[in-house]
Amino acid sequence: MSEERELTIIRTLNAPRSLVFKVWTHPEHFSRWLGPQDFTTIACQMNVCPGGMYRACIRSPQGNDHWMQGVYREVVEPERLVFTFAWEDENGQPKHETLVTVTFTARNHQTVMTFHQAIFESTDSRNSHQSGWDECFDRLQTYLQTQLFKT
Repeated sequence: MSEERELTIIRTLNAPRSLVFKVWTHPEHFSRWLGPQDFTTIACQMNVCPGGMYRACIRSPQGNDHWMQGVYREVVEPERLVFTFAWEDENGQPKHETLVTVTFTARNHQTVMTFHQAIFESTDSRNSHQSGWDECFDRLQTYLQTQLFKT
């Protein structure tokens, strides 16, 4: 069943929707929270518009580089992002592609972020991504707190 190979994560973030959208769409911000705990982003290029591409590399604590790439399908500021996601192989070619949809809903002074990614090759792949994205979104919340008084 395809539902078993889909991932949905809902987070309530303590930041206004405009700021949450900004840190998803500007490389100088996105690179600060992308990747699981203890990973660092060593490259991040983004052209956030329909048809625009992104490419980024996160480095593990062991020094392993993981390249990802995709294309933005929809950009509706500050409500919604839709983009493809694929890890790259050792030749820089995309592997299995998934589609990511992120919606941002304002609620009081917070943002409800709904993240959906599908369809994974396997439930193991989905579970691995869930773990990674959960850690990313923990880092996102921490990073948002550092940005609240700078806007």
